[in-house]
Amino acid sequence: MNTDKKPILSPSLLSADFSNLAGELNALEEAGLTWVHWDVMDGSFVPNITFGTPVIAGCRKKSGLFFDVHLMIEDPDRYLENFVRAGADLLCVHAEACRHLERTLSEISRLGAKPAVALNPHTPLEILEYVLPQLDLVLIMSVNPGFGGQKFIPFSLEKIRRLKSMITARDCKTLIQVDGGVPPDNTRELTECGADVLVSGSAFFAHPPYQKRLETFITAAKD
Repeated sequence: MNTDKKPILSPSLLSADFSNLAGELNALEEAGLTWVHWDVMDGSFVPNITFGTPVIAGCRKKSGLFFDVHLMIEDPDRYLENFVRAGADLLCVHAEACRHLERTLSEISRLGAKPAVALNPHTPLEILEYVLPQLDLVLIMSVNPGFGGQKFIPFSLEKIRRLKSMITARDCKTLIQVDGGVPPDNTRELTECGADVLVSGSAFFAHPPYQKRLETFITAAKD
């Protein structure tokens, strides 16, 4: 259970105003947000293309937010150093895209970022059995990655519960992040299952002002 503390909200910039990313980041910071989620897509691992290191590097100069960078790309090892240099505080790779997952996570740590792993809806938790102690965060995809605005996949709740049990049994400090179909309506249930970090795109950015929307999420998680 995660009902004793408020969740971290990490708004997905996939739903932000791309013509004014620096302004959006400033508005998030002024509203009291501390994290922001970057969905990096390559058009190969997922059927969409978003932004890369030049955009993140440019925005890093304008923002003090924690940059939570989610790499939805093939063979992420090729670009780890570039994304850390660009300003990623946390680098999340997909288990499905990594040939040697332990090596990839060790390299992220060596480069100075927090290592994280994302799991697609169909991917079993067992793939994390030997690397869980290395992880600062596990991202449970509650939709199939590639596009915003999708509906939450219900079996994700049981997956979150099982992951929380694994983390507790091993006495790890790993955070659980959930991405996909996360409006205020289900934040209470997600945090009760064990979620620590909630990624929300259209359900956040489409409802300004951001300070009030943040308060709505936090209140919903408690009620």
